[in-house]
Amino acid sequence: MSLKTFHIVFVTFSTLLFVFLAVWSLGFAVERSGLITALGVVSVAGALGMPAYGVYFYRKIKNLVL
Repeated sequence: MSLKTFHIVFVTFSTLLFVFLAVWSLGFAVERSGLITALGVVSVAGALGMPAYGVYFYRKIKNLVL
């Protein structure tokens, strides 16, 4: 597996983890504390930021010849 492929897979799994954490902490958490809410907010930011980073990385690496 090349570094490029690993990076794309890692970004994909990280995005899915962020989505899971956001859904759990903002929707299904039994105990609603400030820390759980903060986890949800950070997870939403990560779920939006990781795909943007993935597109940025893919566009940058596409022009490189390895």
